[in-house]
Amino acid sequence: MSTTTKAFPTGFLWGAATASYQIEGSPLAEGAGASIWHRFSHTPGRVTNGDTGDLACDHYRRWREDLALMQDLGLKAYRFSIAWGRLYPEGTGRLNPGGAAFYDRLVDGLLERGIEPVVTLYHWDLPAALDDRGGWLNPDIANWFADYATGAYRLLDGRVRKWVTLNEPWVVADGGYLHGVLAPGHRSPYEAPIASRNLMRAHGAGVAAYRAEGKHEVGLVVNLEPKVPASDAAADVAAAQRADAYMNRQYLDPAIHGTCPDELRQVFQDAWTDWPAAELAAIRAPIDFLGINYYSRGVTRHDPAQWPLAASTVPQPSSTYTDTGWEVCPAAFTAILRRVAAEYGNPAIYITENGSAFYDPPVATNGRIHDPLRTDYLRAHLGAVHDAIGAGVDVRGYFVWSLLDNYEWAHGYTKRFGIVHVDYATMTRTPKDSARFYRDVIAANAVPVSPG
Repeated sequence: MSTTTKAFPTGFLWGAATASYQIEGSPLAEGAGASIWHRFSHTPGRVTNGDTGDLACDHYRRWREDLALMQDLGLKAYRFSIAWGRLYPEGTGRLNPGGAAFYDRLVDGLLERGIEPVVTLYHWDLPAALDDRGGWLNPDIANWFADYATGAYRLLDGRVRKWVTLNEPWVVADGGYLHGVLAPGHRSPYEAPIASRNLMRAHGAGVAAYRAEGKHEVGLVVNLEPKVPASDAAADVAAAQRADAYMNRQYLDPAIHGTCPDELRQVFQDAWTDWPAAELAAIRAPIDFLGINYYSRGVTRHDPAQWPLAASTVPQPSSTYTDTGWEVCPAAFTAILRRVAAEYGNPAIYITENGSAFYDPPVATNGRIHDPLRTDYLRAHLGAVHDAIGAGVDVRGYFVWSLLDNYEWAHGYTKRFGIVHVDYATMTRTPKDSARFYRDVIAANAVPVSPG
């Protein structure tokens, strides 16, 4: 490692993150109930190559092997999500002992290896039985979620000291209810704001349930993307403000300030309904930390053809882009962290996801995967986090996305985000060069400023 490094605070929490449907496989094993992603992926035409999560990374059966990988990398923490339908096959009612036993084993295995479990309650795999009852469009879902959360807390709290209610509610509403490209596949400007509201009501109910049952910390995870006007033109400035309100402030403002951005009325027009004060007060239930997922920025211009936001992202010819078409811009990472600190009371922050998809071969060569673009991405973005900490932002940990190559939702298995390569034909795991780099960062509690 280069002798020129940026050191992180003592006790900084270094981890990696995954999500249940993306890695576990065996979605109906031991009494589990089907999820909306099980249905969606089995619907022809929804997912690239017709890929499903039936096997994924086979983590449900290979979890011990994966824990050994985490230990070898020196991870201090592992963020994973519970599949709601594994604990409650119908979404509510009886606890499924098979699913409970799986997460019991996983948490105990992490603790035995000195790795802190960080648990996300909802990472997009809603039980199909609840979708049949309206899913995120049914106002009762806040109570359903609170009941599920209570069951999870009673099962694991104490061993689990950090909980997340929801992962990226914006993606759930935008992809699942506005544009229809993610489960459950609806496309309606009238449904999207309802889903957003009920997601945040569920978050508030999940926090309240934790205050009644839990003894440690609970937070919310949002994905943030700085929106930068493509020009000084008034139309572009207004478009960037709408895009920011829609993607970022739609969830941050209710959770932290108990308000909703005014621009959402313009975006959704007659589909928008103001949230009652009592709901906003419940949603604003104080959290112990905020999780931030960062991947890119959006240089934004006014674009009437883009429904319903009338805004689109402008490609930057001088920038590098990942395989998912996202601009690599670490400076925007620092900027959004500084903004959150300034506008939202400098909360305790964990970077709960940050990473990149670049091409990797399907099979390792001589036991190695060289991924210099991913390694450079990590180096630059860890440097950006360090810069934010230096500016006074209270960042307490970083979780790389992702531990393993996995099922990338509607992209199927065509996008690789992992620092550990997965040969999908054999399930062989191979740490990439980026994993070796990250292992050295963790060991040193510092990131090299330049390649060394």
